[in-house]
Amino acid sequence: MTSIHDHPFRDLDPTTFHDLLRLRIDVFVVEQECAYAELDGRDTEPGTRHIWLDGTSGPVAYLRVLVEPDGSHRIGRVATLAGARGNGLAGVLLDHVHATTPGPLVLDAQTHLVPWYASLGYQRSGGEFLEDGIAHVPMAREPAVD
Repeated sequence: MTSIHDHPFRDLDPTTFHDLLRLRIDVFVVEQECAYAELDGRDTEPGTRHIWLDGTSGPVAYLRVLVEPDGSHRIGRVATLAGARGNGLAGVLLDHVHATTPGPLVLDAQTHLVPWYASLGYQRSGGEFLEDGIAHVPMAREPAVD
């Protein structure tokens, strides 16, 4: 496996950003049939981190970490290409986030993934809701106590 890439927007070259957006669009817009504003304006924020793993043809797993106004960090856009699923790549990315991100972490998990996120230390923090026709559950993970 290649190394984990973890970069703010300013350090991404145009081709890399294109490839990351293509992965996100392939998974969320095409595969999951969610027509939504993929370019939400948050990719370029100074505190945003783009984290991914490359395969032989470019990015195969990705997530984004945003800084929220309350100081928590929001994990989103967690995506793995269909042909790379089942290899633990999203877990590798989340382990990296857990090791490198201070403070509480929050995310909106697709409901069928709640048990998987729970196995990584996330707890439900609200009720189920629909986003783009897909059921989600808000979850949070408090920082590890040393």
